[in-house]
Parts: sequence; C-alpha cells; structure tokens
Amino acid sequence: MKKTADAVIIGGGVNGVSIAYNLAKRGLTNVCVLERNYLASGSTGRCGAGVRAQWGTEMNLRMAMASVRMFETMNEELAYDDDIEFNQGGYLLLAYTDAGWEQFRKNVVLQKAHGLSVELLTPEAAQEVVPHLNTEGLLGATFCPTDGHCNPFKVTDAYAKAARRLGVEIYTNTTVTGIAREGDRIKGVETTGGFIATPVVVNAAGGYSQDIAAMVDLDIPTYSERHQILITEPVEQMQRPMVMSFHHNLYCQQTPHGSFLMGLGDPTEKPGRNTEASWQFLQEMAEKITWLLPPLRDIRVVRQWAGLYNMTPDATPILGPVEQVSGFYLAVGFSGHGFMLAPAVGVLLAESILGQETEIPIGPMGLGRFARGELFKEPSVV
Repeated sequence: MKKTADAVIIGGGVNGVSIAYNLAKRGLTNVCVLERNYLASGSTGRCGAGVRAQWGTEMNLRMAMASVRMFETMNEELAYDDDIEFNQGGYLLLAYTDAGWEQFRKNVVLQKAHGLSVELLTPEAAQEVVPHLNTEGLLGATFCPTDGHCNPFKVTDAYAKAARRLGVEIYTNTTVTGIAREGDRIKGVETTGGFIATPVVVNAAGGYSQDIAAMVDLDIPTYSERHQILITEPVEQMQRPMVMSFHHNLYCQQTPHGSFLMGLGDPTEKPGRNTEASWQFLQEMAEKITWLLPPLRDIRVVRQWAGLYNMTPDATPILGPVEQVSGFYLAVGFSGHGFMLAPAVGVLLAESILGQETEIPIGPMGLGRFARGELFKEPSVV
C-alpha cells in the first residue's frame, strides 16, 4: 500500500472512482481509492440503474443533464473494453393529483429553460408512449426521451479501469479506521492496510458517510434508509421507458435483457442500515405494479434485494470542501440518485479539489447551506 498520496477517496462506489478518474485526468495521479469490500458493493451495486434529467431543482437538473451527456459518450471517453449498456428509452413520469400536475408544469418550465427535451402529455398521449399503461385516475405525464438506464457495475468498472491506467491505486477489502488531523488540517488516513499520509480526503462513503465524517468530529445531516427492489424473469421487449409515479412511490423499467426491474419507496421506513428484503415489499409492489401496468401480472419474480439511500433533509447531495476541516471534501447525501449524477460529480469534485472554477457552481450545495437555512427541496424523489 502507498505510504503517501495527494488525495485519498473513501468509498469504492461509482462516485468514488469517478472522482478518482477525473482527478487523474487533470494531472493529480497520486490518488488512492479505499473500499472496505469490493467495488460497487454498496449502494451503487444495489441501485435501480435509472438515469434521468427530469428534476425539479436547478442544481439537480444541471448535474443530471451534464451526466446524461457523459453517459452517452462514456464507452469512448473511458476507452472501455466492454459496454456500459446505456439505453435511452426515456422516462415517463405520472401525475395523479392537482398538486403533482402543477409541480410537473413548473418542472417542465425549468427544464425547457435549460434546453432539456421534455413534454407535458395528456393521459391519452402517455398511453401512446406505454400502451399497456392503466390511465385510471391519471391527470397527465411528462416524457423525456433522452432519459434511460445503464449498468451500474459496468460504469463503475469503466471508471476504475480508466483511473488505474492513469496511475490511481484502488484498494479493496481495506477498511478506514481513522483520519488523522493536525489542528484543522487533514494529515492522513488510518486503514487496516496501514497509514497513508495525505492532505486531502474525500468522503464518498455512501450509506456510511456519517461514520467517516465523525472521524474528523464532523456532524453531517445525512442518514441512511432502506429502499427495496425486485427483478423479474426476462420476457419479450414491451416497454422502452422507465415508468415512474411519485404518487405511488414506484418506478419500473424493462432492462435490455428483458427483465423488469422495479422499486418502491416506503414513507414509513425508519432511518437505519437494514438491507434485508421483506415480503411486505414484494406484496405491495406486486399489487401496485399490476394495477398500473396490468400485463406484468403474468411475469414471475426472480429475486429481490435492498440497498441504502443516503438521505439529506432536502434530498439534494452535499458536495465540496468543508470549512471546519481543511482538506476534507464531501460527496454524500445523494438520496438515492448518486449513480445517475456520478459523471458530473466526478468532474465537479475534481475541479474543486484542484482549486479550479467548477463547471457548475457547487458552493450552494456545500455543507454550510444547512446552517444558513438555504436548502434545495427536491420535489421529484421516490
């Protein structure tokens, strides 16, 4: 293991390796990534794999649009020897209440102002996009054709391979046990493999972001929460878009391999790190999805699992340097959307660490916004 590094990134999910690659691409090659298990073993490998730009706040919208553009050319950009399987079948978002429909109208005004190709649809037009959609109670929908989904394991692998080619060292099965400081400055990281002296530490630890922050006596307003997903047997292709209903707290997509992957948010879920799958989820998911998309009632479930959302009070990530601890950076609190934002986050964090002007101003997304009361309440979250 290295004894010194210019930067150490804690967390081997997609954001950790994206940040590492972007640092190395910009010339900072003496970089380490530390992962206590294997790459993408945490939230990245348990996510729903969706990629969308239909957001309700400008910050999430701009990051997502930038990320979509990078996903589109990622195989070439990273010289990947495989395929990240980016499939742009679009997202169809459904509204069932007057408040929900009004929020969609506001979202579309914002999205179009930033150049996103998105449209408001009547229930009849929504059914043209997904013919087997049950439109009972539906007031309207929005559709963006450039949204889609891709393979989280392959995206992580692509970034990791590209980072390694540029000199980044990635240590798996390596647990961080402490962070050393001298006054208010970062001095290094204690691990099960030894000590690494470094002036820069990036907390990209996903569901364990709070634990890493506590190592520098920092209390951050993130908490972890279980979210569950299931996948079915593969069947003939019948649905290109992701179908999402904030009213029902669900999303459902058909993968390129034919399986349907779907998730359901539980508003009664308590904060914690429980990743056990439950029969209650399976029952509720089956009831809701077979009402919404009736042909799915004849498809068999193959397996189900759970992962952690690392939540913030405003469902918007915390990005950038920490004023209280020089050299400590945060890329946490993605609230279930870290995978789809990772390409942009890697660029923005790398630029911030290197003292460059960031492509999107990330100052407003820093930790200080909570003390200032300047939150970005994201309305479009399952």
